[in-house]
Amino acid sequence: MAVIHIDHLSESVKVNMPLNMIIPDPGRMQDIPVRKRKVLYLLHGLSDDASAWQRYTFIETIANAYGLVVIMPSAGRSFYTDQPNGQNYFTYLMEELPQYLADVFCLKPKREDTMIAGISMGGYGAFKAAFTHPERFSVAASFSGVLSLDILKMNPDDLRYEEFIYLFGDLEKLNGSEHDPAVWLKRASANPSVLPKLHIVCGRQEDLYPLSQMYAKACISLGIRVNYHEEDGKHDWFFWNAQIQRLLEIELGNRDQ
Repeated sequence: MAVIHIDHLSESVKVNMPLNMIIPDPGRMQDIPVRKRKVLYLLHGLSDDASAWQRYTFIETIANAYGLVVIMPSAGRSFYTDQPNGQNYFTYLMEELPQYLADVFCLKPKREDTMIAGISMGGYGAFKAAFTHPERFSVAASFSGVLSLDILKMNPDDLRYEEFIYLFGDLEKLNGSEHDPAVWLKRASANPSVLPKLHIVCGRQEDLYPLSQMYAKACISLGIRVNYHEEDGKHDWFFWNAQIQRLLEIELGNRDQ
């Protein structure tokens, strides 16, 4: 199994971007070449980076078992958003990075072989990718995702208040904007059949639990199919480690939902 760390200069973000990858040995898949493997994009949360999934979960062991290529990009604290200063993190994720992987690794997975998942801020990013580019993914999962930006409308004295204004502009104008997960839902409801298979997962003992419940109910009310799962758990890697295993058992193994 190859574990690869790359620092490459991004034209979209205008800085060197750390990128971590897991590529199981060919023998695990009867010599199926990398370009035909299933691929999983894993997105980190607000306080993490490209190394987080490898450091805190069993993703290497799981990837090796399934012969799965795992792509773990970095996005800083960007919420996977194209920023006013020209650092375009969403463009990097959706356009530049896939082209880089195609050019360097000949990695051009078909839609049916491409999945995306993320935790917290990464759950937001994974669903943003899935809802705005449904033709690219067959599966999208939000683990403890920030699925409503109302939570960012915090007290102006909070140190993060100015940070989120920098990312999104006037926080009072977030609702109804391109950044709003409710807007993604409304647009998708016109043709829900084109969406990837959606998973929403959250722990009952965490602050974002109501957001996941609310978003799952909104999906159902608009005719958008979603696989919602909740269980006891906190906003931590103990919970997410178990949930990434569960997701891949469902999608690549024989586990019932």
